[in-house]
This record gives sequence, C-alpha cells and structure tokens, in this order.
Amino acid sequence: MKALGLCLAGPTASGKTAVALALAERLPLEIISVDSALVYRGMDIGTAKPSLAERAAVPHHLIDILDPSGSYSAAAFAADAQRLAGEIRARGRLPLLVGGTMLYFKALRDGIDAMPAADPEVRAALDARATVEGWPALHAELARIDPVTAARLAPADSQRVQRALEVYVVSGRPLSEWHQPKATSQRDAWPMVSLEPASRAWLHRRVAERFDAMLAAGFVDEVRALRARGDLNPDLPSMRCVGYRQAWAALEADDLRPLRNEGIAATRQLAKRQLTWLRSMPDRHIVESDSPGALEAAISRLESLRAD
Repeated sequence: MKALGLCLAGPTASGKTAVALALAERLPLEIISVDSALVYRGMDIGTAKPSLAERAAVPHHLIDILDPSGSYSAAAFAADAQRLAGEIRARGRLPLLVGGTMLYFKALRDGIDAMPAADPEVRAALDARATVEGWPALHAELARIDPVTAARLAPADSQRVQRALEVYVVSGRPLSEWHQPKATSQRDAWPMVSLEPASRAWLHRRVAERFDAMLAAGFVDEVRALRARGDLNPDLPSMRCVGYRQAWAALEADDLRPLRNEGIAATRQLAKRQLTWLRSMPDRHIVESDSPGALEAAISRLESLRAD
C-alpha cells in the first residue's frame, strides 16, 4: 500500500520537532500536529508549541484550532488528519504527522469506534467517589475491569482513569475493547518512525531542561491568565494537560514552590506512558534519539519509507 503520509512519534522531549524541521529543509512537506494539547489557543508555553517562525517556515496544521473551553477527540483527529493529508498531497507535498498523542496515531492507523459521549452524571459520581476514596482506589477498580487500559495509566492520572471507568459504566465494554484495531487497519499507509532514547536518564534530563525553560519563559503567567478568564476549570481536558494541571493547583494553593518538581515528575510519567503506547506498535521503525547521529538516522529512515 502506498504511504498516505509519514508518522514521526516519540515521547515528549525526544527531539521530534528538530527532525521534522530538518526534513522540511530537504522535502516539500507540511506538518500535521498529533498532539492533544497543541489544538488549544492561548496554551503556547506549557505545550512547547512550535514558534511563529517555525510555523512560518513550514506549514503546520491542527494547532490553535480550539478554545481551551472545548474538547477534541481521537475520532475527530483521525477524520481531520485524513482530510488534511489528502489536501496536502493534492498540493504535491508530503504530509508528515508529528507528535506524542499515541491514541491519535492509533485512531488514524488502526481505526477507532465512535466511543460513548461524555456523561456528566457518571463523571460527577466518579469525582465524588474519588474525593472520598482517592484516584488510586479507582485505578485499582479499573485494573479489575480493564487490566489492559489500567496497565498504561498512572494511578493518579485522574482524567484518563475517569474516562476509562465512564466508558465501562455507560457501554458495559472496557475501553481497551473500543481501541481494538479494525479489520481495515491502515498501518502500511501511515508508516511510523519512533524516536526512543536508550537512556531514560537522557530523557529525564531533557524533560527537566524543557520545564525549566517553560518556567523562565513565563509559563506561570500563562496559566494565571487562563485562570483569570473565569470560564475555565481544572476538570476541563485543556487544564488537565501535563504542566497546566500542576500550575493551576499551585496557583490555587498560592504556593509555587512545589511546581517545578511536580511538573517535571508529571512530564516524566507522561513520557513513560507514551513509551508504553509505542511498545504496542510493533511495526514502528525505532531510532535511538540519544545516539550520535540520531537526527540524520531518523531523516534517512523517513526518506526511505517515503520511497517504499
């Protein structure tokens, strides 16, 4: 099957942007963001959103398409990505999908059922239970109901634990069943190169450096402005993004001292979940992002997949 586009995945801070921009210097391409946080307007610093200069140099899509009060789904991403890739190919350019939201990649490459819509009553009941029992207890319940999903979620990942339990309550089916590949899987049409470091310490160091850079760039003020709008709350998908959740809580408590350590720890957990997702995609082409010559190796692999 001829490739409809190329996928560049990897955990946060693994070097995806550098590879994508370097490849754009060699090939006529447009980037489709595969990131559930970059869709939100006004969330620039904490998402490490590509700069205006980078976006001027290479066309980017699915960035700044939604207000933080809204929500976006994997099914919506798959539909948008397919449409955009067709438009990009019609312009004689290469669609390059870049990001770390693995569920979005899976939805595009394997297909995904339209899962049950959010149920405010079920969510409220789960929130009430979590207040009394704690999210780790609800995670333990999820492990009994849906061990596959529970294995890739941290016990404190309230947003995803809640959603997994909500899907089960509403549909009677574990979330992992909804995520099963369809018979019409299109993995060959969307070949994937994955940047994965051999050294976890290398990734942890880059995560810390990135979070420190965000703080220096005014991340706290960005979240302070979002809170000041008055129409956002910490339960929204946008405000549950890694970093924003921790900054919101720190501002709520009027104590910024724990923010750096908590933000870095949460980002490390995100990277761990991303790597777990990637290991479930055996067809990916791995490039060790911490190895000498990783950038050239990734570009070479992407170019070869384009030619296949």
